[in-house]
Amino acid sequence: MMDYTISGTIAQYATLNFEDGEEIWLSNSSLMSYSNGVSWNLAVPGGFTGAVRRSFSGEGMSLTKASATGSKQHAIISANSPGHIVAWPLNDSGILTTRGSFLAAWGDIDINVTMAKRAGAALFGGAGLFLQQITGTGMVLVHGNGDLVQRELGESEEIIVSSGNLAAFEEQVDYDVKAVGSARKFFFSGEGLFMTKLQGPGRVVLQSLKPVVASTSS
Repeated sequence: MMDYTISGTIAQYATLNFEDGEEIWLSNSSLMSYSNGVSWNLAVPGGFTGAVRRSFSGEGMSLTKASATGSKQHAIISANSPGHIVAWPLNDSGILTTRGSFLAAWGDIDINVTMAKRAGAALFGGAGLFLQQITGTGMVLVHGNGDLVQRELGESEEIIVSSGNLAAFEEQVDYDVKAVGSARKFFFSGEGLFMTKLQGPGRVVLQSLKPVVASTSS
């Protein structure tokens, strides 16, 4: 398994240490620097169908795929925005990331784009109709804007999250929407008519700052 360190305070970055032949998927524009023995290109997980679905997710049609052509190579990556990075080990359960939250992944993994399970969540939940899905065995680096709040929800435990503050959640977590009330709340609270409802069990990562793309609709 690839060695890595997460550093920084205001805008964290990750240093990845490669051995010969190791590969990693990265979000586009995340490479800060890399050694001579690291090469990269643009690739599309899932081929043409994956590209079409990714175009709807807001993540772009391709990802960056980097690999080492020698031992003791390194790369430094960041999300180009103030925030923090959390490592998410993949074992039996996959992870769903909202727009802009995926930073990197490696191991025996599959990266796809999946539709929200519930129509209401897709249209009004703030994360969108399409979510990026990473499954398999390996590691995912998730970036959240601002500070991160991590929760491990118990069986049937529910939390309500403001649109745009959801960064990532375990695949088994139920994702839906909840109406928060009247038109008065819509116009004066700044939260909109709907908020995101998450029900456990499973892990959830929240971000204290909303992405710019989500702030206008929340």
